[in-house]
Amino acid sequence: MFRLANGLYLRLSIADGDLGKENKDESNSIDNQRSLLVNFITDREDMSDEYIEYVDDGYSGTNFDRPAFKKMIEDAKSGKIDTVIVKDFSRFGRDYLEVGNYLEFVFPAMGMRFISVNDNYDSDRNFGVTGGMDVAYK
Repeated sequence: MFRLANGLYLRLSIADGDLGKENKDESNSIDNQRSLLVNFITDREDMSDEYIEYVDDGYSGTNFDRPAFKKMIEDAKSGKIDTVIVKDFSRFGRDYLEVGNYLEFVFPAMGMRFISVNDNYDSDRNFGVTGGMDVAYK
């Protein structure tokens, strides 16, 4: 099966305190998330090695009014990506109702696959199931 590029979504609410010092231009957590997600897709035969990275460093997860998130959704709608991959549900968003809306309605309507690596969630395996209370607790 042919796969488009993966969308790697990385987010951190509060940037590291030393951001900008000694030419540091992103938080340690963002770098760690990137390593985890790139290793994840590299180890998978059912996924494209190609990816587009979307980074919201210093943006709250309590709403979805984030520049990189909006760009990722635009790219999904235009067919540039067909999979969204995050470290865990909390990196995607903190509002579990809105996260559930994306998992149950928005992404399925767009034909998008959603993977939360640390939560062991893959919408291809869990078709029609959001993880229920697991999403709310995480």
